Amino acid sequence: MHIHILGICGTFMGSLARIAQAAGHRVTGVDANIYPPMSDLLAATGIELTLGYEQALPSPRPDLVLVGNALSRGNPAVEAVLAEGIPYDSGPAWLTRELLAGRWILAVAGTHGKTTTTSMLAWILEYAGLAPGFLIGGAPRNFPESGRLGSGPFFVIEADEYDTAFFDKRAKFVHYRPRTVILNHLEYDHADIYPDLAAIETQFHYLLRTVPANGQVLYRSGIPALERVLARGCWSEAIPFADGAHWDLKLEDPAGSAWQILEDGRAVGQVEWDLYGRFNAENGLAAILAARHVGVPVASSCAALAHFAGVRRRLEERGRVADIRVYDDFAHHPTAIAATLRALRARQPHGRFLAVLEPRSNTMRLGVHRGQLAESLAAADAVFVYAPPDLSWDVAAALGQPERVFSDLDMLVDAVATSARPGDHILVMSNGGFGGIHERLLRALEARQSTCAAVHGGGG
Repeated sequence: MHIHILGICGTFMGSLARIAQAAGHRVTGVDANIYPPMSDLLAATGIELTLGYEQALPSPRPDLVLVGNALSRGNPAVEAVLAEGIPYDSGPAWLTRELLAGRWILAVAGTHGKTTTTSMLAWILEYAGLAPGFLIGGAPRNFPESGRLGSGPFFVIEADEYDTAFFDKRAKFVHYRPRTVILNHLEYDHADIYPDLAAIETQFHYLLRTVPANGQVLYRSGIPALERVLARGCWSEAIPFADGAHWDLKLEDPAGSAWQILEDGRAVGQVEWDLYGRFNAENGLAAILAARHVGVPVASSCAALAHFAGVRRRLEERGRVADIRVYDDFAHHPTAIAATLRALRARQPHGRFLAVLEPRSNTMRLGVHRGQLAESLAAADAVFVYAPPDLSWDVAAALGQPERVFSDLDMLVDAVATSARPGDHILVMSNGGFGGIHERLLRALEARQSTCAAVHGGGG
């Protein structure tokens, strides 16, 4: 079957494309923007990509079109599919119906930490020899792909609460029918879809309605929104973790590079790894407990996480010039921004921290979190924000630092490079490509280093 994917470079659809190809289908796709890491992962498979929707339908016409949730009525490709009567479906519905029937689904949901926790869980099952299938909305470093069918009975999926498609406004995760569920943080997000947090909680309630009685729901303790969701009904075993729960953890160093797993306060396992931050340790604990539900011993999971290599764009060091380090992170919600800065400072206690932010998510662009922005960035020594002309709110007013807000990307790069000095850490945060800013920053730093070296040499 020839499957054509609209919005193929989205994190879900890109991973789905690889799985569909592995299942024997011919896959092509189109997107308005094509950027790493998903574009690199797709290119490695030879999947044919088209940029722009004006001529989005290949000839001969595909047998089926899968429509990404970013597309709506009025899009030329969507209108062509409808006008020509080409069969279409959403990615989540097609995946579950055609490829996941009869498998044990382990779903990872929540506002933060989905990609990393899903990657950890998939790696734990792989390390245990279970050959899982998985679909991850990012680029896990332990695997050459972000999605695969797998040969075992288990399938691990990043369960996004965003809506499914223009014709199906339910959350994606309602389609998956999981037996094991991780519920991580739950806060207000996706303001372009949901009017308030209560609306998102309702979608999580619908998710719990699909989990069987012999299933298991692992939820982060101490999160009011999750407590409300569970109070509305849970028909499966519900196990809280972290924050003083029956299953908890204890950091053995401030950076979080070593931690113990506690069962009723008694140490039952220990993890030492290259990741850092308490939030990563809590994600690891959730993955260990989910793997335990399918029979993987805690000790085996701890050993697996010692070899967990992380995920691209999650506190990823992109380069270093003159002892100035440039990091890339996907953080775009105030809670995630603050946690990322804390984790980096714990791991790198020396030097200044320069935060560079693109408020790119739909929720950020609508200004929903503007009141929390300054506080979330408080741990940074200097803040630089890209505010394109079409942004609907005043970033400078929210930060109180108009001199640090730029509508021109070149000017932003120059300002950051000019401000940086040896020993600094530059943390770039965006959920998009950010105009290739990481490489641009590294080139600008190299150019300044060369200029300084030439001036110093000339003065000798």
